This record gives sequence, structure tokens and C-alpha cells, in this order.
Amino acid sequence: MTDVQPRKPELSDQTAWMLAVRDKRCKASFGQLFDYFGPRLKGVLCKGGLSHALAEDIVQDVMLTIWRKAAQFDPERAQVSAWVYQIARNRQIDVLRKVNRPLPEALKAPEESTPDASQMVALDQESRALRQALEQLKPSQREVVEQAYLGDLTHAEIQAKTGLPLGTIKSRIRLGLEKLRHELKELSGK
Repeated sequence: MTDVQPRKPELSDQTAWMLAVRDKRCKASFGQLFDYFGPRLKGVLCKGGLSHALAEDIVQDVMLTIWRKAAQFDPERAQVSAWVYQIARNRQIDVLRKVNRPLPEALKAPEESTPDASQMVALDQESRALRQALEQLKPSQREVVEQAYLGDLTHAEIQAKTGLPLGTIKSRIRLGLEKLRHELKELSGK
């Protein structure tokens, strides 16, 4: 009777690479692990519904984690592929939780206070003064100023509406605003 020693199974290439990374911090073996698992991980992540860019980011994080935590790899507990895919799965869950995290409730807008009588009177006086100043403008200036500021139109929209050249519109607005400032100063000085 002979004692038969159980034969150790041959290590897979991936396990050999991982052990070289773990024991010797071998960059060449890490490169082989990266080349082997990188495309596979990306494919699994993309099939799981992630964008290519997000999948690539996760693959980078996973491979960095493998390099950093190589000392934790134990071939007696798990195959390299199981260990790598578990790290990838955990990272994917973390990323999805972060992406799908509910946003905090918006802060409530402060309750609008009702304007008091003095505010209403002041606003009414300002509105009357603005109307009087607008009446002092040439009709061509008043039209473009009203369209730009009261109608919220862009210069291009005013051009499309009136057919005037853009330079003319800008000049009329500039001249109209100068005249309005002058008129409002006079009206407030009365």
C-alpha cells in the first residue's frame, strides 16, 4: 500500500496571474488580468443596462480595487473570476444606488407676503412714470424696446418679426433706453 498524495489541480492562467499580483506585485501579470477581465466585465455591465462610459468607469474602479486588495485574494476560498465578478457586482450596486438616489426635497419657497399699501402705491407710481417715459420715445424706438423688454423677445426674434436689420434694432434699443433713463430722471425730479 502506498500513500497517494492528492494531486493539486493545475492553476488557471488567471489564478497564476492573480497570485503573482498578490505575492510579487507583478505589473505584467496585472496587465494580463486587466486584458482578460476588462472586456468581459464591460460586456456584463453593459448587458446589465449600463452605458458604455459608465461600464468603463466601473471596470477601471474594479481593476484598481483588485490591485489594491490583491492581498485579500485566497485561491482556496474562491476562483479569481468569482472574486473579480463579486467586486464588480458590488461596485455596480454602489454606482446604481448613487445614480438612483432620491434627491432631497426642495426647500419650501417662503410664503409670499402680500404687499402693503405703500408698496402698491410706489409700484403704481413707477408704472405710471415708465408709461409716460415710453410715450416720449419715437414710435420706432418704443416698438423695439417694448418687444425686447416687455415682450421678452430676442434681437433675432424682433428681426424676424419686423424685418429690420439687426444693427438697426440694436441701435434703436440703445437709443430708446438712453432716452428712457433721461425721461425717468426728469419725471422723478418733478
